[in-house]
Amino acid sequence: MEAPTFSVEVIILPVSDVERALRFYVDQVGFTLDVDYASDDSFRVVQLTPPGSSCSIQIGNGLTDAPAGSVRNIYPVVTDLGAARSRLLERGVEVSEIRHKMPIGAWDGSFAPGLDPTRGDYASFADFCDPDGNTWVLQERGYRKV
Repeated sequence: MEAPTFSVEVIILPVSDVERALRFYVDQVGFTLDVDYASDDSFRVVQLTPPGSSCSIQIGNGLTDAPAGSVRNIYPVVTDLGAARSRLLERGVEVSEIRHKMPIGAWDGSFAPGLDPTRGDYASFADFCDPDGNTWVLQERGYRKV
């Protein structure tokens, strides 16, 4: 028997203000609005997908009892961290400075400023959060690899 595959397709983000979060993710971060459905005042689901991703996020009412802003460290992977950070900054998103893991090629839990000098996969990071405090960690992989 073949092992089943597991594909993460949706992450629910708890937010306090659906309209504010929707504007942030679409207008500032650049996610695509896939679904905005409400059956009544107590239930609304808004599904958004990052560019190029097969995993979406959902925000809304009646989706989760988790406190707003409690999701930590969702890792979108980008091929050019510098460009991704610049684009977010241009769109008004507060993004941390870029950092890379140290020592280069290894890991002891330390960071140094800037991009990894070798542009190694999974070695460079930058963070941002939504208006409620849900956090995202941009991570670089595949920089200019053919």
